[in-house]
Amino acid sequence: MLSRFSRLPRAAALAVCAVPVLGLFAAAAFAPLPFVVAVPGLTADVLGSDKGKQVITVTGAPVRETKGQLRMTTIQATGPSSTMKLHELVGHWFKTDQAVLPREAVYSSGGTDEEIEKHNLEEMAQSQSAAADAALGYLHKDPKDVKVALNLADVGGPSAGLLFSLGIVDKLDGDGSGGDLTGGRNIAGTGTITADGTVGAVGGVALKTQAARRDGASVFLVPKAECADAQAELPEGLRLVPVTSLTDAVNSLRALNRGEAAPSC
Repeated sequence: MLSRFSRLPRAAALAVCAVPVLGLFAAAAFAPLPFVVAVPGLTADVLGSDKGKQVITVTGAPVRETKGQLRMTTIQATGPSSTMKLHELVGHWFKTDQAVLPREAVYSSGGTDEEIEKHNLEEMAQSQSAAADAALGYLHKDPKDVKVALNLADVGGPSAGLLFSLGIVDKLDGDGSGGDLTGGRNIAGTGTITADGTVGAVGGVALKTQAARRDGASVFLVPKAECADAQAELPEGLRLVPVTSLTDAVNSLRALNRGEAAPSC
């Protein structure tokens, strides 16, 4: 068998090998591929209101009047059941304000559109609960006495957790010295959070930095593990501050307010 092919001229041997490869490319060009296209999404100030309702409502403790903004960020992606072909993806691949991502990177739970939407809303609810626990734990307040309600419509997933926690801290304690945690700035960021205040990675941070700068933010809090991703398409005028915990984030914002050195990616 081998000797038969070994007698072919080099060019002929390459042609024999190329036929199935070309066939694969042709098939890929017309086959639906497991990718989605994502763009910078909405941002929302967790210190403000959404559709006429305060995003953060606290009862059982005095609440401060706040200045500045704490903006959670999102990406907007084509739906989980949408299909795209290779020639459709090529046009999006090299645009800095878009990203072609594996479907499972955006919709990790799988299932139907309805199942994925339900899963994302459940993740948001769990994130809100963890954010409240983290903030009240940081402030040494008893959740039996202080109740926190969070409201943000039409957003799913866990990535607003850090910003929810910071919003609760700002409303209850500010910077701890009578001032605002934001220092009056427009602060944006992303990151999951656990009840003990640990910040986790989220994905899509390069697009989220663009959404943040578009909506006026000058500082972006990013999970430390995603610094490199956040720097990839960093908009001019946006400062990255890496964090690994709620305590990190609060301390960094306090340092910025005092004009002191703060961590940077």
